[in-house]
Amino acid sequence: MKPFDASGAFAPSVPRGGHALRRLAVRGAGATLLSGAIALAIQIVATVVLGRLLTPRDVGLATMVTTFSLLLTNGPMNGFVDALLQRKDVTHNLASTLFWINIGIGVALTLGFVAVGPLMARFYGESPLTRLTAGFAATVMLATLPTIHAALLRRAMRFTTIAKNDIVARGVGVATSIAFAMAGWGYWSLVMGACALALSTTIGVWILCPWVPGLPRRHSGTAETMKFAWHISARFSLNYFARNSDNLLVGWRFGAPALGFYKKAYDLFALSAGQLVSATSNVAVSALSRVRDDRPQYIRYVLGAVAVMSFIGMGLAGDLTLVGKDLIRLLLGPNWGPAGVIFTYFAPGIGIMIVYYIHGWIHVSIGRADRWLVWSIVEWTVTLGLFLVGLPFGPEGIAVAWCVSYWLLVIPGMWYAGKPIDLRVGQVIGAVWRYIVASGAAGMVTFFTFRAFVTLAALPRGSGAAIRIICMSTVFSVLYLACVVILHGGTEPLARILRLLAELRGKARAAGAEPSHPTGGAELA
Repeated sequence: MKPFDASGAFAPSVPRGGHALRRLAVRGAGATLLSGAIALAIQIVATVVLGRLLTPRDVGLATMVTTFSLLLTNGPMNGFVDALLQRKDVTHNLASTLFWINIGIGVALTLGFVAVGPLMARFYGESPLTRLTAGFAATVMLATLPTIHAALLRRAMRFTTIAKNDIVARGVGVATSIAFAMAGWGYWSLVMGACALALSTTIGVWILCPWVPGLPRRHSGTAETMKFAWHISARFSLNYFARNSDNLLVGWRFGAPALGFYKKAYDLFALSAGQLVSATSNVAVSALSRVRDDRPQYIRYVLGAVAVMSFIGMGLAGDLTLVGKDLIRLLLGPNWGPAGVIFTYFAPGIGIMIVYYIHGWIHVSIGRADRWLVWSIVEWTVTLGLFLVGLPFGPEGIAVAWCVSYWLLVIPGMWYAGKPIDLRVGQVIGAVWRYIVASGAAGMVTFFTFRAFVTLAALPRGSGAAIRIICMSTVFSVLYLACVVILHGGTEPLARILRLLAELRGKARAAGAEPSHPTGGAELA
């Protein structure tokens, strides 16, 4: 893709509303959901294989470092990407200036991260962290290189090409980690995999968008864009600190092995929900940004996204609460049993977490990153306070704190985000509550039904876990769908999902040469 024409104006033409935008967003959604499913499968393979090649201590040591390195790799990237997505106009000069500013930030963060390695080793009492920090610092610089190119591809809604590149890069990263783990590199295999992922992503994005930045120069939109990017980055940093303080506290209080168990439980929690959210965010923001001046249509799009995300998320939450312990045993083996126990405390928060993240789409798409930053301070205060309350109860207490934080924040968060566009809390609750009740009712009936089957619970751990997962998931799914139909007084919610799936499937076939990636929650109704 050539992002700019000879005059320096943004060249790709993207519709700003109506059926054309909807088709483009749905096409992106189809390709993104498919790529998300593939990425999830790749990650599951990595979890299964690496869980048998690495020790909980290896995972815990790497997590101690990545708790900070992921902040540095994602914070600036999120700011620049969202800033370019929501601007009405982007020029070659503006993109070039932002590219060099981003590179400068990346260099400074990389060098700073290397310098704090000895401090981290002293804080945790783990001498290997000095070298590990230097290794993961390379990913900070590598993640900076493709940021502006990727933002231009997303602005042009080339989501299919981005999705394909993400799949290839993820596959390269996982294969690299597994290869080095098999060679006996221990926690260093995770460093090599992270570097391979970042480097593969950069090479792919540069091939897809072979744009050569010009020299930095003053541009009328630079200050405004940097201000918006700063708000996004600051918000991301606050949110990241709030939602990664758990790793810091668990590692500091209970040590690397306990952190390894906790991290694997969290990974399953984040994979199931985070994959769907990350796969939808960029398309949602791109599509919603183009209809923000049409308030009734904008609100319909948001409520449609809330309904679909609730249907999927609450179903996932109920099912994984029931089978999570067996799922971790099946995936990672008997040595990771404590992770399964921790996960059962995480799972009830999966559905509400998926719904909660929609408030961010609203803030960004209407250009109010400043309000998102203010809300992040509230979010940080509540979440960190709950972590401190849960810490005396061990990793399980932190997992419960996670769930409680989402349930406490979702309604005020959606109210605050929707205030500038007159989105009422009652509308959001109306789109969600039936799915919550359906999941809770189906989960309780399934639990007490299978609790009576002593023979099923006594099956051997390996094969028994697989049989229990299949049986309980099947029964729960049937009951959940039945409850949804009863509470809605008809099959319209299921018909809506089937129409969406049919449209996604049809559009995905046509997406080979056209845009697509993160799903447009914007028109999931």
